[in-house]
Amino acid sequence: MLLTDDENHERLRELPGWQRAGREIRRVYAFPGFKEAMAFVDRLAALAEEANHHPDILIQYDKVTLSSTSHDSGGLTTRDFRLAAKIDG
Repeated sequence: MLLTDDENHERLRELPGWQRAGREIRRVYAFPGFKEAMAFVDRLAALAEEANHHPDILIQYDKVTLSSTSHDSGGLTTRDFRLAAKIDG
């Protein structure tokens, strides 16, 4: 079930660094180098598999941008915010 704008806003308050971008939430992570960025991606891949919810991942050398939306629902659901919290946890 899609979340309302108010619900999205409230959930984002609990996730520092994440921002809403249309029907997605997005965060950019910065690392000392490529190796550390890739280690982060490996760790988050395991979390995404466990949650059966997979963000879009853009790797730019020492930066990783994650975008999450529930494609099957057409926007943001609780799954997106749960995954973001697990990634940051």
